[in-house]
Amino acid sequence: MIHLLYTVIFAEMALILLLLFKTPLRKLIILTFDGIKRGRGPVVVKTIGTTVFVVLLSSIYSLVKIQRRSEDGAVLNPTDQVLASKHLLEASLMGFVLFLSLMIDRLHHYIRELRLLRKTMETAKKQNRGFEDGKNTSGEEVKALGEEIAALKAKIKTLESESESKGKELKGAQGETEALRKQADGFLMEYDRLLEDNQNLRNQLESVGHSPEGKKGM
Repeated sequence: MIHLLYTVIFAEMALILLLLFKTPLRKLIILTFDGIKRGRGPVVVKTIGTTVFVVLLSSIYSLVKIQRRSEDGAVLNPTDQVLASKHLLEASLMGFVLFLSLMIDRLHHYIRELRLLRKTMETAKKQNRGFEDGKNTSGEEVKALGEEIAALKAKIKTLESESESKGKELKGAQGETEALRKQADGFLMEYDRLLEDNQNLRNQLESVGHSPEGKKGM
């Protein structure tokens, strides 16, 4: 299960990088997400997310249960220690998966918002050019057109400021992605360390199991 979670995490990180940078695959990914969010797609995604969240709560409950045993004064055996470490790592990875899924959803939403803003800005600019190019109009019509042009310019400034703020959010998301990648590398190192500790504990248990037999032989 841990290997599966790492695979999902790296796949989600790759998707985030593809969404952040303008590549030929980005348009295909956006269209794919648009299709997923139609029909029964949201229900399936929510079901998978709920399942992962329930498994996460189960791992946290098992970890708390083991810790309560140690708080009651009982000495944890090596198996309990390994299980506690395993539950902690699984809970961390599942929480990480849910967080990255939320980031992907928000990135997709922001990119769609930016595209709509740009289309609206282009339409407003074309209307502005059309109004400015009109010449043979009466004084009242010129005044009305001037008011509409001023309103359109104010709208363009508002859209540009919104577009700039969305761009800053995307840059911030890129920085978060880099930090998440480093955190994932740390999880991988922790997993390798846990495997090594588990192997050492098994070796110790085997040596303890063979020790009485050696004494009987003497």
